[in-house]
Amino acid sequence: MTAESARRGTAFPRRIVCLTDETTETLYLLGEQDRIVGVSAYAVRPAETRNKPRVSAFKNANFNKILDLKPDLVLTFSDVQAEIAGELIRRGVTVLAFNQRSIAEIFDMIAVLSRIVGRQSEGEVLISELHRGLDAISESAKRFTRRPRVYFEEWNDPLISGIEWVEELIKIAGGEPVFPELRKCGKAQDRVVNSAEVAARDPEVILASWCGKRVKTEDIKSRPGWDEISAVRGGHVYEIPSTCILQPGPASLREGVRQIHQMLAHVAGVEIAAELVPVDAIALL
Repeated sequence: MTAESARRGTAFPRRIVCLTDETTETLYLLGEQDRIVGVSAYAVRPAETRNKPRVSAFKNANFNKILDLKPDLVLTFSDVQAEIAGELIRRGVTVLAFNQRSIAEIFDMIAVLSRIVGRQSEGEVLISELHRGLDAISESAKRFTRRPRVYFEEWNDPLISGIEWVEELIKIAGGEPVFPELRKCGKAQDRVVNSAEVAARDPEVILASWCGKRVKTEDIKSRPGWDEISAVRGGHVYEIPSTCILQPGPASLREGVRQIHQMLAHVAGVEIAAELVPVDAIALL
């Protein structure tokens, strides 16, 4: 152990519990995975996280299990985990609740987390790398002769349109969201849309990612009145795994946007560069 690593080990949190995937992934990318002592049951990035103790779902947590890990910091996300955060605080645990909803706020989260673990310079490198990746996608999208209209569905009952960072990534990837007026609504209930209105806006591409469950594209296609939607008629109804797009962290800015770009390029009839092909692509088209 170097003097610098020894200093980091004592000057910053040493036992961190991450209750959402994006902070877990970020700490791994910063080389600070050894600080993680517990993770969410939904943590999948990187694969090594499966070896960490599972202490929570998204809306509930095993408080005794968390306390047994003796964390000096627990990381939570959004108002959905506010009750978890409150209970942990009442039990004497230090909690940091992130609430990033946009691309800019995702970068802020990475910057803050990197400073907390004494990896500010590494965080700056990661942020620069992610910016370059988004810039490359944006440049590639300029080759499209048109920008397909896109409906992103975050949930199916009720229908919920895309949150801000997702809609921003759609634009970077070459598409035009059909509900741009809703993207800044942070709460899901404020992004509920009417089935008839989706049909009226006639998206050319439907991207669906239902958090926590597989998308049934055939069910989407068979909704009343949707047989005349351009996306359904053209066969452009796709699933994006929620782990790639609905977690506001590096995965969305790397893998999620690439998947969207590949799908939109297919619709626009444009080949994309090999380095922009999504790493996790599994029969996307």
